Amino acid sequence: MNKSKLAIGLLVVGTLTVVFGTVLVFVGPIIIDNQIVKNLVIDPKNEMSYTMWKDVPVPFFMTVYFFNVLNPTEVLAGEKPMVEQRGPYVYRKHIQKRNITFHPNHTVSYLEYRSYFFEPSMSVGNESDVVTIPNMLVLGAAVMMENLPFAVRLMISTTFKTFKEGPFLTMSVGKLMWGYDSKLVDFLNKWLPGMLPSTGKFGLFAEFNNSNTGLFTIHTGKDDIRLIHKVDSWNGLTKLTNWKTPQCNMINGTAGQMWPPFMTKESTLPFYSPDACRSLEMVYQREGIMEGIPLYRYVAPKTLFANGSDYAPNEGFCPCRQSGLLNVSSCRSNSPVFISHPHFYNADPVLLDYVQGLQPTEDQHGLFIDIHPETGVPLNVSIRLQLNLYMKKVSGITETGKISEVMMPMMWFEENGYIDGEILTTFHTNLVLLPMVMVYMQYCFIVLGLATILGVVLLYYRNMVRPLHCHTPNASDTTLAS
Repeated sequence: MNKSKLAIGLLVVGTLTVVFGTVLVFVGPIIIDNQIVKNLVIDPKNEMSYTMWKDVPVPFFMTVYFFNVLNPTEVLAGEKPMVEQRGPYVYRKHIQKRNITFHPNHTVSYLEYRSYFFEPSMSVGNESDVVTIPNMLVLGAAVMMENLPFAVRLMISTTFKTFKEGPFLTMSVGKLMWGYDSKLVDFLNKWLPGMLPSTGKFGLFAEFNNSNTGLFTIHTGKDDIRLIHKVDSWNGLTKLTNWKTPQCNMINGTAGQMWPPFMTKESTLPFYSPDACRSLEMVYQREGIMEGIPLYRYVAPKTLFANGSDYAPNEGFCPCRQSGLLNVSSCRSNSPVFISHPHFYNADPVLLDYVQGLQPTEDQHGLFIDIHPETGVPLNVSIRLQLNLYMKKVSGITETGKISEVMMPMMWFEENGYIDGEILTTFHTNLVLLPMVMVYMQYCFIVLGLATILGVVLLYYRNMVRPLHCHTPNASDTTLAS
């Protein structure tokens, strides 16, 4: 009787264990997903995720390369420019969100400030290194003024000479980056305010350092996790006015730091970039693993900077030149500035014929974002862009000499960041190890339950067979009886 009760008890326990393990197979992923949603919502109560969003406590760097012009005199005579890449010059980038304000409609507004600090140990050379690049104030202004009356162009040329501004600048990296004193700049800011994108010193990144990227208002995900990090407005705008079509003026996606969770290979990574003055979108390329964490790699499609002829939806970003160039003059004081991938990677090959010294490769010049698909959190980011100046001879402005029409690369930069250290360990524990433990546990319960049931069945079968053997009469017993 005791053995029967034990067998029944073990059978019940085994069955319940199998049922529990089977339930975990279906309920476990739901529990994990709910936990992810709970922890990702932008809320000061979610300490780790909120700190990552607010202060971005991961190593972030901007790496800069200049294209040093080797033959400026020959370029003025109409010959093909020859450039050599100089760098890298590496800056540690510090990011912090301020003026954070939560709104009743489950959105949050903030200003994100950025500052840069030179890292000599990671750089080849110093900020005192001298390079020669085109003078944007002269050659850029010449193109901007080419349709003005000839007399006006002569006057502009005279102004350049008065302030001793030539077609090329030979100057230190530090001054080119963060600004240099120019009497011409002072003159323009005084008499033609608004002509230049910034006041004070003139530099390629003068307006970036110790500045903010504008007032972003994004969704917190509290009411709908599918909306988390998506931009609701930027500087109060829900659409732009720089471009020619409604589609090109759309502010799409996130602010470019995090994305909604539960991504698939069909998902894209749309984001709005104030520096590019437009929304950008990246597409899935492949799976990967970083420190044991699964990831999806997203890259820029060839259509990203394609011209309107090659990709009709980009017609609104025109006037266009060759594919691979984005005309940002409409948000850069109409200066003839174009953005591309470094070394004209993924651009019209004809651009490489105009300049000597460029060698594009995907590994060195393609941009990518490695993202954890379950959370939408980037693990490794590398955004690489090149700044180009459209140059040509403009009659009346003698500083342009006999320059051939050329899209001249001036410099390119890479902004990269990656999760490491304690944050990576915590991320790996919470999002890889714990779900893995749950998966193992559910199957362990199923196996343990089945083993218990099998044990009870075998024990029962053994107990049933043994009495049969004990009471079955054999031949000798029958003989004796007769």
